[in-house]
Amino acid sequence: MARHSNLRRPGRFAAAAAAFVTSALVLAGCASGGSAPGASGGGEEEASYGEISVQYSWIKNEEFAGEFYAYENGYYDEAGFDEVIGISGPDTGVAKLLSGSVQVALSDAASIGAAIAEEEAPLKIIGTTFQKNPFTILSLADGGNITTPEDLVGKTIGVQDSNASVFAALLNANDIDPADVTVVPVDFDPTPLMNGEVDGFMAYLTNEALTVELAGYEVTNLSYAENGVPYVAEAFSVTDQFLAENEDLLKAFLIAEIKGWTDVFLESTDDTVSLIETYYNEAASESEDGLEAVFGALDPVKTAKGLEAEKLLISTEETEANGLFTISDELKEQTIASLAAAGWDVSVEDLFDTTIIDEIYEENPELKDYLP
Repeated sequence: MARHSNLRRPGRFAAAAAAFVTSALVLAGCASGGSAPGASGGGEEEASYGEISVQYSWIKNEEFAGEFYAYENGYYDEAGFDEVIGISGPDTGVAKLLSGSVQVALSDAASIGAAIAEEEAPLKIIGTTFQKNPFTILSLADGGNITTPEDLVGKTIGVQDSNASVFAALLNANDIDPADVTVVPVDFDPTPLMNGEVDGFMAYLTNEALTVELAGYEVTNLSYAENGVPYVAEAFSVTDQFLAENEDLLKAFLIAEIKGWTDVFLESTDDTVSLIETYYNEAASESEDGLEAVFGALDPVKTAKGLEAEKLLISTEETEANGLFTISDELKEQTIASLAAAGWDVSVEDLFDTTIIDEIYEENPELKDYLP
């Protein structure tokens, strides 16, 4: 049965300017010779794709609920995989993709786009879980109360070093002079916001924003997606070479992923939270120094809220019409414009190849129906 792992590396959503392997690509460990169902004459031959490794962007929480259902309900097995090794983050996956130590990474447009723009990395996004950029400038309603981009002027904003370029894109997209905003370095702990040390805090709508709200504060959010910096995230990313050589494998993998994420929308929140806790706790038990163990037990209330919040980033009118993981031409162009605002010059063709996900829905239109 397909399994997962808890190996990890530091640096969540680091801008891909960080050092990564640019040596020859070694795409070992994945069987590409398995035939697709019905590939040989006569009857149907079951596909066999062996083992692949998938790098998760963050810890094994609700952000990967669809993957957990794909394990639990046997969708990876049905697709022909002996093992799908899910690796805990935080990690953009860029270096591991280029070295061949993973075959697929759940990354984001900023990390992949930066690697392409700055290093000519041969990478592609082939589909995306999050249709909307999950970043926000989080503030307290009785503090900074930042509700519009103009409210940033004169404020002190906590920004993680790895997210500085994306924050710069927010300012650039809204014609705000960086000199008019005071930026202070923070990590991902929103305590400085709650202590009044900063007026705003760069956060995730599905994570730190909920942490502060559940701590009893009334919060306001300035969503990047709604304020000039829309781009895809939790995006399925691969190397150009792996894409060219393993189209059938990637098609089988994405079909299993679609089925897993469909279950997220069909099953009850309580059942899904229970499943998430199972996989999170297993990861914590496997590695004492991993973040799952360091963070301690999941808060089921926050996990449920995070699950509902991420559904709003995943499901849109476009996915309802076209299917999960699809990326419209408009969203591709918006993503490219957002990267340009951050200083990364890439084209749609450089960043995206959605041929496989489009073919999946052409051949299996019933998979579009993910809502109850």
